[in-house]
Amino acid sequence: MPGIIVLVVALVLPIGVMTFLSFVGEAGSLSLENYERIWGSDVYGKVFGVTFLVAFLTTVIVVLIGYPLAYFLSQLPRRAAAVAMLGVLMPFWTAVLVRTYAWLALLQNRGIINNTLIHLGAISEPLPLANNLTGTLIGMVHVMLPFLVLPLYGSMKAVDPNLICAASNLGAKPSRAFWDVFFPLSLPGLLSGALLVFVICLGFYVTPAVLGGGRVIMVAMRIDANVRIYSSWGAASALGVVLVLVTAAFLLLAYWISRSNVGRFR
Repeated sequence: MPGIIVLVVALVLPIGVMTFLSFVGEAGSLSLENYERIWGSDVYGKVFGVTFLVAFLTTVIVVLIGYPLAYFLSQLPRRAAAVAMLGVLMPFWTAVLVRTYAWLALLQNRGIINNTLIHLGAISEPLPLANNLTGTLIGMVHVMLPFLVLPLYGSMKAVDPNLICAASNLGAKPSRAFWDVFFPLSLPGLLSGALLVFVICLGFYVTPAVLGGGRVIMVAMRIDANVRIYSSWGAASALGVVLVLVTAAFLLLAYWISRSNVGRFR
């Protein structure tokens, strides 16, 4: 009962209030005008498109960086892996806002990276690393990388090393043993970590707001604008409801894919 009460207060009640407000129009009466505005406006379509594009690209880059990193950590001795894992966990010790402004100091036109490259003569004009999609992706990848590495590392450590040895004894080369034995067994951790990264990215606000420079508008930023600038709680709630429903759809799709595909490797 205490757990149910906490779940209702922390999750069901806020979503219920948000859903109710999404049906409240500007006149204060119940209507579908907030959803009609979302469906009929190209602006909201672009916002959702940018949101999913940023979340997808971030997830792909995090997977490309995080899988080799997690594999490297899983092959280290226990003590060395514990020390190396501190480097993965260090971002959690600093607030996201602080890390984002640190990246802004590094990536802006007169930041540390551009000034160093210009001083070395490598470039003559500053590289466009901030206030655009590039800067947003760099900051989000840095923030989201631990969310993939941690579950993936646990999945890799759970793989029995004797299976790799057995594959080698049966004549498999190291690359064949990796792709046919190790990689399929690590897929559950990879899929869960990638899904976690993707879902969290859908609701990101701080990093795209700071590093995007107003050029990368995501759903969370639009929700903030509807409340803070236009004082339209109904429109903001409707965006939140649509985002929750889309996220739930992706979770169900990922669950179906994992049940139908990953299970056959076990």
